[in-house]
Amino acid sequence: MNSRRALIVRGGWPGHQPVETTDLFRPFLGDNGFDIRIEESSEIYADAHVMARTDLIVQAVSMSEISSAAIKGLREAVIAGTGFAGWHGGIVDSYRINSDYLQLVGGQFVKHPSKAPEEIRGDGADSFLPHTIDITELGRDHEITRGIANFALTTEQYWVLHDDLNDVLATTTHPARPDQPWHRPITSPAVWTRSWGAGRVFVATPGHDTEVLRDANVRTIVERGLLWASRRGSA
Repeated sequence: MNSRRALIVRGGWPGHQPVETTDLFRPFLGDNGFDIRIEESSEIYADAHVMARTDLIVQAVSMSEISSAAIKGLREAVIAGTGFAGWHGGIVDSYRINSDYLQLVGGQFVKHPSKAPEEIRGDGADSFLPHTIDITELGRDHEITRGIANFALTTEQYWVLHDDLNDVLATTTHPARPDQPWHRPITSPAVWTRSWGAGRVFVATPGHDTEVLRDANVRTIVERGLLWASRRGSA
């Protein structure tokens, strides 16, 4: 039996490929000593016995709703030291109307700008924009992003509302555009960590689908982030 326990909670909007994206990281977790349990509902968070024995939660649940008992259990588990991690809409576009969840995660997706009107084709790629993920000064020295240079992606570029408790390891900047209503460039966090009680929270906003998560830089950041978030001293 492995020495650590990971709980993968997945579901919500299927366009973010919750099954396929979490399956991408199951071998990595197994190779790093995790026993893995998979749940298709956030109600598992209300099970105090399971949560107390969980070292890392990997969540991929876009949109959806969460019960009062589940969010209470999730917050209590993180405060007690369980790590909480995820990518893209599976963590920053989850449970939109629950303020307790938003406070825990420290950021909320609000938009991914589309291409210019003359480039719109009416398909899923309309929101895939070329952009850069910029490693911050903090990120250059952090174990999650150390050694990774600024890199380019063509995928959804998340505009995120956030607070100052986050330690931001990477950002992305939305340029001012004549076809959009904002008047100056807007920088959003793209990778951040957050301490909550004895627990650690890790978020990466790139990760719309398996193709993005297979990008060498994104995959390295997520894999390091999962290990970083796991309960301290559990290895």
